[in-house]
Parts: sequence; structure tokens; C-alpha cells
Amino acid sequence: MLLQAMFLHALAIAVAPGIAISLLIYMLDARDREPVRLLIRCFLLGVLCVILPLAIQMLAASYGWNAGVPGLLNKAIFAFGVVGLSEELGKFLVLRYYAFRKPAFDEPFDGIVYSVMIGMGFATAENISYVMQFGIGTGWVRMFISVPAHAAFAVLMGYYAGLAKFIPQHRGTLLFTGLFWATAFHGAFDFFLFIGNSLFLVAASLFCLFIGIRLSIKAVRHHRDLSARWYKENQREGEE
Repeated sequence: MLLQAMFLHALAIAVAPGIAISLLIYMLDARDREPVRLLIRCFLLGVLCVILPLAIQMLAASYGWNAGVPGLLNKAIFAFGVVGLSEELGKFLVLRYYAFRKPAFDEPFDGIVYSVMIGMGFATAENISYVMQFGIGTGWVRMFISVPAHAAFAVLMGYYAGLAKFIPQHRGTLLFTGLFWATAFHGAFDFFLFIGNSLFLVAASLFCLFIGIRLSIKAVRHHRDLSARWYKENQREGEE
């Protein structure tokens, strides 16, 4: 009974932050909210998309590439090119080839909504794995650091996906830009943690997260304003 209670407690700690951030972004989509079933599917596909980075990272590990690889350049390649790119690419593929094509994706802010749902599914799956391996303490740390980081990366990717949906002549460039910035911030966040555990390096990683969150807040505000104008223009056209 005690073990069952501890397991449920650990599971709740692992799942709660991803659900909370998903609900927050859903509430911010105040005008034309997305279908709940579609959002749940995106969340679950985010859970499943851990398979791609897991496979890539296992392949890299078989060749000796892991967080402990010596040398700053090698750690940078692993942080940005293996971990950051593989994880953000997995999320990007779901966003681009599932959510992006849905008719419900009909305003710029929807890019952020769907991207965050996918990112929170991914972060929740990752969280469960870490908490089950390393305990509840890891879950508490990740609740305030790693899960918000995944949310920030998702907002940055979704911001450009939202633009790409409505600027078709620059669609490819904008989608690539979203993937690039999500990967860049993800890689920088991990890089400082991979090269050591000193207070300075942890602070450098948290600073990257702080910048990512600040940019994400600006992106959310900009797309909410843009979507409001988009909504009013469509209403006006409908009345005419």
C-alpha cells in the first residue's frame, strides 16, 4: 500500500507540470479555442515522438557519443546536434505533418497552442522516465526547470509555425527558423549542464532558460494580438 502511494505520488509529480502548462496555454487561446480532442491527440503524439530522439541518442551512444564525451566541441555537438536537434525534430514532425494541416489551425496563435501541446506530451513522457529512475526529488527539480524549458522551446517553434501558416510564400523558411531556434535554445540549455556541475555553469544554463522564457512571453503576446486582429478582420469580411 505504501509503495503504491509512493508510485502514485511520483507519477503525479511527473505529470502535473505538463498538464498545468497545457491548461494555461489553452486558457490563453481565449477567442477561438481548438477542439479538445485534437489537443489531446497532439499531447499523446508528443508522448509518442520521444521514440525518434531515443533511437537517435541510442545510436549515438553506440558510437561513444553521450553527455560524458570529453572535449568542449564534442559536448557542443552532442548537446546541439544530437540531443537538441533530435528532440526538437521529433516534436517538429508532429507539428508540421499533423497539427499544421488541420482546418482548426486557423489563426497565428494556434501554432503556439499546438506546439506547446506536443511539447508538453514529450516533456511528460520524459518526466515520467526520469522520476521513475531517479525519484521524486528529480521530479520537483524538473517541474520548475526542465518542463518550463520544453514549453519555452515549443513556444518559439510554434510562433514561427503560426507565421508560416499564414505567410505561405515564406513557409519553408519560417518553419525552419522555428526548428532552428528551438534547437538552439535547447542545445544551449543542455550544453552548460553537460560540461560540468559548477554553480556558474548551472547559472549559465538557467540564464539561457530565462532568455527563452522572456522571448516566449513576447511571442505569446504578439501572436495573441495578431490573432485578435485576424479574428476581427475575418468577422468583418463575413459581415460584408
